Amino acid sequence: MKRELGRYKMGLCFSDKLRMNRESPPPDVVRVFLEYTEGGNHMTAEQLCRFLVQVQGETEVLVSDAEKIIERITNERHHITKFLRHSLNLDDFFSFLFSDDLNHPAVSKVHQDMASPLSHYFIYTSHNSYLTGNQINSECSDVPLIKALKRGVRALELDLWPNSTKDGILVRHGWAWTPPVELIKCLRSIKDYAFSASAYPVILTLEDHLTPDLQAKAAEMMKEIFMDMVYFSESGDLKDFPSPEDLKYKVVISTKLPKGTLKKEKDSESDVSGKTSSEDVSADDEKVEETSEAKNEEEGTSEAKEEKDGGSDKESSKMDLLTYSRMILIPSGNARNGLKEALTFDNGGIRRLSLREQNFKKATEMYGTQVIEFTQKNLLRIYPKATRVTSSNYKPFSGWMYGAQMVAFNMQGYGRALWMMHGMFRSNGGCGYVKKPDFMMNRGPDGEVFDPKAKLPIKTTLRVKVYMGKGWDSGFQRACFNTWSSPNFYTRVGITGVRGDRVMKKTKKEENTWEPFWDEEFEFQLTVPELALLRVEVHDYNMPEKDDFSGQTCLPVAELRQGIRSVPLYDRKGERLVAVTLLMRFQFA
Repeated sequence: MKRELGRYKMGLCFSDKLRMNRESPPPDVVRVFLEYTEGGNHMTAEQLCRFLVQVQGETEVLVSDAEKIIERITNERHHITKFLRHSLNLDDFFSFLFSDDLNHPAVSKVHQDMASPLSHYFIYTSHNSYLTGNQINSECSDVPLIKALKRGVRALELDLWPNSTKDGILVRHGWAWTPPVELIKCLRSIKDYAFSASAYPVILTLEDHLTPDLQAKAAEMMKEIFMDMVYFSESGDLKDFPSPEDLKYKVVISTKLPKGTLKKEKDSESDVSGKTSSEDVSADDEKVEETSEAKNEEEGTSEAKEEKDGGSDKESSKMDLLTYSRMILIPSGNARNGLKEALTFDNGGIRRLSLREQNFKKATEMYGTQVIEFTQKNLLRIYPKATRVTSSNYKPFSGWMYGAQMVAFNMQGYGRALWMMHGMFRSNGGCGYVKKPDFMMNRGPDGEVFDPKAKLPIKTTLRVKVYMGKGWDSGFQRACFNTWSSPNFYTRVGITGVRGDRVMKKTKKEENTWEPFWDEEFEFQLTVPELALLRVEVHDYNMPEKDDFSGQTCLPVAELRQGIRSVPLYDRKGERLVAVTLLMRFQFA
């Protein structure tokens, strides 16, 4: 079946071969309905409550909760108030099971401990958060920042550069041709949308290419716009990170400390020409970086000299610089002296280390244990390599398996890697902070740390049953069909996580129907369920051409709710496909 601009393209009308709807519920749904109604035709609130507790595992549900479900379903389906109808028939019960908001597949509230240091959490992180498209010439805008914040992203990146007259600050991608946006516009949008999806802190990672006077100007902008939202440390240098709970409704700044408070270190991640950032530079690359750094410092010195015209100005500049440095809660470091030293050096305080994806891979291959140990106290940020000019992404599990908190992604892209990112941060109510498993933060009895490459015993078995799907007929334009272009849906189901848990399986094809009925069960044996994601994709079989994508979702295994659940599907970019839903069952053994 052909796709054109997100819609199916149809041919001549041969609808006698097409099965349009399958109205009857799956046998399992009929069975549980009869079991809990004791063979009757209607399910009371008490019977529904028993079903929710015993089959769905909702131990805290009350009869009053079941009454509210019945009231809503009967009102939606029959426009009958609770005073006239106190029960569900089989079709009502089936409708309830297919309801996304009443019968969602994963835990939907913040439920994890939020009082541990920031280093104990995976953090929803964006790379070059201001770009609308590719890394070369797409427009810089505050719109991607707003979209990211509304999705629940908690760590944003802004690249700060002087404007052409050296008296203003722009956000743009360095060494590229991306039309810039003013910093003040970005800051105002961040303030307006920072906590629209989550109350937990927003971390601004600043790639700072500013002169001291413009650093002071940036500090003044942030003070004026964010006001008391900016978090200042009361005690100066911190020995440990505050917790997400401590930082609720706060904006946290992370960047290199300005010259004058610490040795100047170039902290660039923007080079689309292929040069390596100084945060992950090797000895062979230092000469290239030194030239660029020297140029930046020369410009900064020259600019500073032009602005300095008296002792009072010097004193004022020092005070402004102090204000800017005080705003930096999380100082960033680099790997100029080598990966091993960067991972093992302990200055007694907190810090963030940024590594490009290929250098992170090298670090895990050579110093895997040290990477895990580093992330137990400090923040590790990974970002895409410079050659990903189309804003593609790497596999996020390469970072999460080693405890990297800030796996920075191009949120304007799309693809399976981004679907996994969306899936991970559906955890913990979608608040943008996911608590790392205890085994990643603690040592074993012999002092060992978690080894993601080790062969581990099976912890649990997940059984997934794919019953059926619906919604494509309303989610896509439907016209007349020919015998070779009607939908033939199948579902791919699998696990992504540590290497030993990764697997994909698929159902049979359901031919010539908009409401496919598979009724197939799959079993997955998991060694690290705490890090596993359940991947679900629906495709339309389309030989001899490539199969058509028809929806996807990723769900954190540790957050799955047992029982028969409604599973909403999303498009390639992670936006909800209206009405397109699967009915599935999850069981742990």
